[in-house]
Amino acid sequence: MVPKSIRGIIFDMDNTLLQSRIDFKAMKSEVAAWLAEKGLLPANFQADAHTTSTLLAYASENGATDEMIAEALRIAATHELKGMEGAGLEPGAAELLDRLYGRYKLVIVTNNSHAAAIRALQITGIKDRFDLIVGREQMEAMKPSPSGNLTVLQHFNSLKGDQWIAIGDSWIDGRAAEDAGIPFISYGDSPSSAMAEKRVRPAAHIDKLLRLLDYI
Repeated sequence: MVPKSIRGIIFDMDNTLLQSRIDFKAMKSEVAAWLAEKGLLPANFQADAHTTSTLLAYASENGATDEMIAEALRIAATHELKGMEGAGLEPGAAELLDRLYGRYKLVIVTNNSHAAAIRALQITGIKDRFDLIVGREQMEAMKPSPSGNLTVLQHFNSLKGDQWIAIGDSWIDGRAAEDAGIPFISYGDSPSSAMAEKRVRPAAHIDKLLRLLDYI
């Protein structure tokens, strides 16, 4: 259930507001190969079941140093910045933000580097719509960790968790929101089967961005 006292909205970026051109498969493959080369992934590791962020969390929990993680993130950042060139908006994104701007606190929480996020939002002309942009440098851990959303709650400490909603296209967005005590709305053509597998329970699902207006 979506609360009626919403005062802030947290957006995922890639494939929620932006039509991402990041080759996530290639990014994950290169990061996984680098981690395996460093002996941080076992030979039988099933990378297909992971995102780049959960790969890095696994490596961190299994002996990767801060320097190793930083190098892996530099690999990811190369893919992110390349993918941001020519990025476009999801249908309805500009109109939705125009209608929300000034009425709600609007925030981006993304696993992308802050620099890549800023670049993409500048390219698409929507950067000035946001009160806060949280990239991975502003998190203790990337989504599905709730850290980025908790950063938002700390920044806007006059608002409680149930005065926010979060919207995203992936189970990691849902898990990050739910674990921060923030209701989650999933976005996309159909609810992701991965959300059910990961026990993420969206408060609602929308297939068009402007339908978010029905819940606030």
